[in-house]
Amino acid sequence: MNYQESLDYILSTPNPGGVYERNVMQSLLEKLGNPHQGVKYVHVAGTNGKGTTSAFLASILREAGYHTGLYTSPFIQRFNERIQVDGVQIPDDKLAEITTRISEAVPLVMAEGRRRPTIFELITALGFCWFKETKCDIVVLEVGMGGRLDATNSISDEDSVVSAMVNIGFDHMEFLGDTLPKIAGEKAGIIKEKGDVVVYGQSLEVETVFYNQCVAKHASYTRSSNELAKVTNMDVTGTTFNFGGYDGLKISLLGCYQVRNACTAVTVTERLRKHGYQISEEQLRSGLLKAHWPGRVELLRQDPVVIVDGAHNPQGFAALMETMDLLFPGKKLNIILGVLADKDFNAGIDIALPHAKKFFAVTPPSYRALSSGELAEDIRQHGGVDVAAFESIPAAIEAALQESASDDVIAILGSLYQVGDVRTYFGRSVF
Repeated sequence: MNYQESLDYILSTPNPGGVYERNVMQSLLEKLGNPHQGVKYVHVAGTNGKGTTSAFLASILREAGYHTGLYTSPFIQRFNERIQVDGVQIPDDKLAEITTRISEAVPLVMAEGRRRPTIFELITALGFCWFKETKCDIVVLEVGMGGRLDATNSISDEDSVVSAMVNIGFDHMEFLGDTLPKIAGEKAGIIKEKGDVVVYGQSLEVETVFYNQCVAKHASYTRSSNELAKVTNMDVTGTTFNFGGYDGLKISLLGCYQVRNACTAVTVTERLRKHGYQISEEQLRSGLLKAHWPGRVELLRQDPVVIVDGAHNPQGFAALMETMDLLFPGKKLNIILGVLADKDFNAGIDIALPHAKKFFAVTPPSYRALSSGELAEDIRQHGGVDVAAFESIPAAIEAALQESASDDVIAILGSLYQVGDVRTYFGRSVF
């Protein structure tokens, strides 16, 4: 298969519904020669902040000279973003070559009476093959959904160096449960026997789930005390903060929650040092500063300011509004909003409403999207703020720019699926 045929093969895979047993992934990996084995991993699970925390860690490890893989989801503008080695996306020809091998293995899996691997299982197998082929020293591996039954959880206890548990919120509740402890319990499934675990500081009920799992697995438990971080400066160029004995740490990513994610990455880095990874303070600082993650409070333009963020659940909305209040105190926002129908967008609207000058409703490019007309009507039901619906994302952006004064702020949020179109409109490259 060529590159496009490979993408078509992966993305045309039917969704099996709620059946996500791990034995299918194990069988597929066996047919491929178990490429996930013999590679070291930092495994990152959670609801909000997985991608950013992973980006911080991969950047720090690269600065320290380690040949570093990075596996994330979803992609923003190009599929290959999901699988990177030393900051370089998997080449098209290698993606096609490995996917061809995977397509030959899939019938062998199904011949055992198993279902066809899911899209995520296929992509995860692709990542494992590329990381093994490129002889990565270590891979920062982001969990897709949940943890216990996730395809990435095929890695062995011996190969998992550190498991990082980031912020837990309400998402994918139809699969993971309807309470934070239930969701945390699914995420805690990546904790390994006698493993090393770092937990993002959050609610006691969530932390208790992780602590109890560490006790059951005889794993070490390290809490990242993110609440102790002290922000000393924040503007549109980045954030400077003190944490854990380090003064003047700086990240180019915006947002209070990015500081908390960076604190988790610092804590994981200190655990990696305990395992023999040589990472100097200078390399830690440089890695944090150089980390880039598009679509997370990303500044796309000034005069007027345009910021895009992938906030798509209540916690994400709240974190973004907290940041906007700090960056632009007292400023009402022109909000371009597009949501998926299966997300808790009404809670998000409630959170955003007090900050909004006007809403510009759009339809994200996803079969799961809520139409802009339906979204606009929902916003009207909440009342109090003007709203208009648009047929395309560019049309909404153009309208918002026309209606905004030079000192206004435009915030584009609601779904990661629309971030690629937004970045393309403003002429941003893939990464």
